[in-house]
Amino acid sequence: MDSFRAAPAPQASAVRIGREEEGSVIRGWIEEAAARHGDDVYLADARGAAALTYSGLLGVVRETERRLDEAGLPRGARVNVRLADPLGYAAALVALIAAGRVAVPLDPGAPDSDVARVTGVARPAGLVTGGAALPGAVTAAGNGGATPSFGITAFDLSPLTPVTDDGGIFLCTSGTTGTPKGILLREAQLAHVASSVVDWHRLRSDDRGYCSLPLFHVNAEVVGLLGTLRAGAYLAVDRKFSRRGFWDLISAERITWINAVPAIISILSMDPPADPPARLRFVRSASAPLPLAALERFERSVGVPVIETYGMTEAASMITANPLDGPRKRGSAGRPAGAQVRIALPGGRPATAGDIGRVQIRGAGVITAYASGGRPGAIDDEGWLDTGDLGYLDADGYLFLAGRSDDVINRGGEKIYPREIEEILLAQPGVRSAAVVGLTDEVLGERPVAYVVPDGGAAAGEVEELLRAACALRLPRHKQPSEFWLVDEMPLGPTGKISRRLLKESVAARS
Repeated sequence: MDSFRAAPAPQASAVRIGREEEGSVIRGWIEEAAARHGDDVYLADARGAAALTYSGLLGVVRETERRLDEAGLPRGARVNVRLADPLGYAAALVALIAAGRVAVPLDPGAPDSDVARVTGVARPAGLVTGGAALPGAVTAAGNGGATPSFGITAFDLSPLTPVTDDGGIFLCTSGTTGTPKGILLREAQLAHVASSVVDWHRLRSDDRGYCSLPLFHVNAEVVGLLGTLRAGAYLAVDRKFSRRGFWDLISAERITWINAVPAIISILSMDPPADPPARLRFVRSASAPLPLAALERFERSVGVPVIETYGMTEAASMITANPLDGPRKRGSAGRPAGAQVRIALPGGRPATAGDIGRVQIRGAGVITAYASGGRPGAIDDEGWLDTGDLGYLDADGYLFLAGRSDDVINRGGEKIYPREIEEILLAQPGVRSAAVVGLTDEVLGERPVAYVVPDGGAAAGEVEELLRAACALRLPRHKQPSEFWLVDEMPLGPTGKISRRLLKESVAARS
């Protein structure tokens, strides 16, 4: 068995999940919130007038459950959700889980071929449709805009999963090509991680969050929707991020925390507000490592802390997080937050602080098996899941990520981690985005090359000269990129993460 260094066990969450023995935990949260402050808004359309109160949410759950029963979709049945309206989408997701069904979130903008790949793995028995109103359940805020609505349709009862006592979310990963991996997150896992989010970020009922991340992604679902629900707080959901009028919206909505990804933070750091929003407590960064240059620029210009975190679909989102009140270690993904983390090394070598190895995780929010697909041996007999990420734990148990194991560049036997080079490139003036990948070399095997999006102004030759000089000053020769390719934009995934797969395909086409 591989040796490892394990982080200290995480502190028990101060947030009580409750109602485990009585049925749906999440439905219990909804009933409790409706009883305590039913007229308070749970969800609001960030750029519209529609809103959903906690009492309205309870009404949505009851009506959804009635329609599911009427359609012949029992507890445990998988039901597709693919709505364009973010408020309707969010309400449907939460209602399905609370009603004991399994939501299968789909990208409303994805081509039918991509949707077919996901549904081929999930094998849903029903579909949430638009247009069927939920009378009295949804209220309008402000000037009374259109209210979200949805209905339930059963289209194939043959693939029904066994009846269970809880709901959940069925998600797929690596579905762009080939067969996606199927991941079933049960309600207990979702509730555990949502409670950890509330505890770690100190969310309260008077907090007001903002989330423009896609609702078919685990971050928005668990951190945004369920974390807000657990806290009995308010969440403004947006169709997509736009820098135009962003800070005016944050001020007008009296937002106290923002759920973001590095791409958003990098853009906002270059376009700070004249007057930072008075109520904003922190910005949460997830999905990918945040470049240190962007973090420092944002905190310096906006005056609000950025909380770096680490998560993945298999762990129902959050695995580690920096503490809100410090110490926050820049460049680190933080400490275990409701999960266990260890570093595994090959060959039986014991791992000590600073040793880079494979990041492995387990805990109440982590799956113990894939519903379908998955790498053989990715989860061992003790429940440790190999994330595919490389990193190290420092002496204080903070996790530092070096990159994906399949992104490591092997140049003549020397391992090169792209993030080390990217941090140097991103720290240079005039660089908006950068990514380093390996180019096939007949002699050395691979060599690093850099894709760079300049921020305008300087000529291409000047930018390349600046980057070469910076790398020569800070990196040994074998780590310095052999080529710098300046591009207008990077290929991005739905959460704003750079698609290294597409960059590698581009590199392969050049070689």
